Amino acid sequence: MNVCLAYWVHDLDPFIVRFPEGWWLDGIRWYGIAYLLGFFAAVGLLRLYYKYGRSPFNPDQQGVLMTGLILGVLIGGRLGYMLFYDFQNFIHQPWTLFYIWQGGMASHGGFMGVFIAILWFAKSTKTSPFLVGDIVVTLAPPGILFGRLANFINGEIWGTVTDVSWAVIFPRSAAWANMPVEMIAPRHPVSLYAAFLEGLVLLLYTQLRFWKKRPLPVGCIAGEFLAAYAVLRIVDEFFREPDASLLLGMSRGQFYSLFLLIAGVGIVIYSRLKRKSAI
Repeated sequence: MNVCLAYWVHDLDPFIVRFPEGWWLDGIRWYGIAYLLGFFAAVGLLRLYYKYGRSPFNPDQQGVLMTGLILGVLIGGRLGYMLFYDFQNFIHQPWTLFYIWQGGMASHGGFMGVFIAILWFAKSTKTSPFLVGDIVVTLAPPGILFGRLANFINGEIWGTVTDVSWAVIFPRSAAWANMPVEMIAPRHPVSLYAAFLEGLVLLLYTQLRFWKKRPLPVGCIAGEFLAAYAVLRIVDEFFREPDASLLLGMSRGQFYSLFLLIAGVGIVIYSRLKRKSAI
């Protein structure tokens, strides 16, 4: 039996609207809309937090914070991709850093950009970066959720070969594996796994922790998010086809997540010890 007849063949269009040939842009992509939805969700949550006294940042400060976060995500994500996954091309053609319409964003690079934005905003508002971090990490899961769904629509970030009933045929994987289209193997829809684990699960978890009646130690939510994201990303990577050479026997996503895990655990321990010493 032809393998393609047994599994769904990915045929989703990454474009919402395609522009005529000759235009500077090909059209409007779902991936771009995913970023917008993530930012709109963050704005809505910030307003909700301020309304119910969970955030000290007024609307003007919220606008400043969102500007910093948007720049941090976009610049950090793109720069991280070039440094972590496309370094040779970055060295020989550094101007490709600005070719954002071609895709190529790294979540760990985005984390770096957001970290810098948090430090900058905390200093400018004379606020603890741990307090800012507690708020910011609760804004991230919707963006991750929408971004991973967009990855699936694009037919990218496919998983390892499998015969599970929900496996998907990704036509683009044929060129990557250097095999005829009719011999494409079904793969884990790993971007959907990531949308569920890194997006929906973390969204529910961070919201439950954020709205607790008895506030957690300052910095605790930020640390828990980093640690939880790292663990879920490491698990998710077991089902993902590595898109770059391994590092110490691990995929790059797993390797870089180890640093997030260490940082997250360290922040949780520090925040709890600090509150205990203040009692």
